[in-house]
Amino acid sequence: MTIEVSWFSALCDDDYEFLGQADPALLSSWEHCRNIVLAADRHRYDNVLLPSGYALGIDNAAFAAAIAPLAQHIRLLLAVRCGELVVPQLARQLATIDQILEGRLTINIISSEMPGESLDSESRYRRSTEIMYLLRRLLNREPVDYSGDFVELTIDPPRIGMVGGRSPLFYFGGLSPAAKECAAAGADVFLMWPDTTAAVSEVMADMNARAGANGRELRYGWRSHVIVRDTEDEARAAADRLLSKLDDEIGREIRQRSLDSASAGVARQAELRESADDAGYVERHLWTGVGRARSGAGAAIVGDPDQVLAKIRELEAAGVEAFILSGYPHLGECDLFARYVLPHLDHGRLEFEPSPVAV
Repeated sequence: MTIEVSWFSALCDDDYEFLGQADPALLSSWEHCRNIVLAADRHRYDNVLLPSGYALGIDNAAFAAAIAPLAQHIRLLLAVRCGELVVPQLARQLATIDQILEGRLTINIISSEMPGESLDSESRYRRSTEIMYLLRRLLNREPVDYSGDFVELTIDPPRIGMVGGRSPLFYFGGLSPAAKECAAAGADVFLMWPDTTAAVSEVMADMNARAGANGRELRYGWRSHVIVRDTEDEARAAADRLLSKLDDEIGREIRQRSLDSASAGVARQAELRESADDAGYVERHLWTGVGRARSGAGAAIVGDPDQVLAKIRELEAAGVEAFILSGYPHLGECDLFARYVLPHLDHGRLEFEPSPVAV
């Protein structure tokens, strides 16, 4: 099976040499994040995630438009916060970026609460389902006549469309019941944060059933960090070094800073840390230490090249087709993974016809 291997650009001030120790040279900026994307492009990663956080870092849509003419091969996985823009304007923005990219745009749907907003989980995800439905129709060059709980819209598609005339893939993640129903109704690639392979398989079985009930199919992705070195001892030492200057109170503040800090997915990452051994390993090559100073994906695959490769192939055998990886600092770990592991993976862009969104 061909898998998609993606990297991460630290647009949300999430880059460190030592977790919890701010480094001005690693803060989100045009220059720093550009260098990460161009390194991933040079190494022939298939895609790169451009995250979005209202209070953190530079704007990812503006960044995507700026980096698009410079990137030669790689796709951009642009995070879109549902509700941040009205849907017709969002469709025009995405189609414009895709035109600059020559058809290499993919979308990470984020169902985050907006700054200053208080909306219960079920309502947020219902709004996201409506937005995915409308956005897909407009990006497919189809007119919209829709009255929902959150959006009422009657409009023709914008003149500016996607290069291929079709909506790109929607990547989406979330573990609450409302998030799972939203993904089953509208996502194409269901993203999971690090977990044991057995737990990943359980989630996939659940999501297959939910998607099937909507007459749809899902593909699956894994979003985690990675630390690969010549030997397992060196990789574990690098993990220990990453945490060597962390103040636990600062780590707690970083975790709570994110708008998703109370989500079901974040709670599951906390459970993994609590069940890990004294060194932070919940499995031999799955280290939960990253989550001590980060909300969201809180674990890393740690090992020598053969061990990291084996873990990825284990997940691939379980049904994971898309891997979004990162490491600290992101530029250095991008180079190391590309040197040690990427050449041994059968990888390429994830390509399939998206299922219609069910509303």
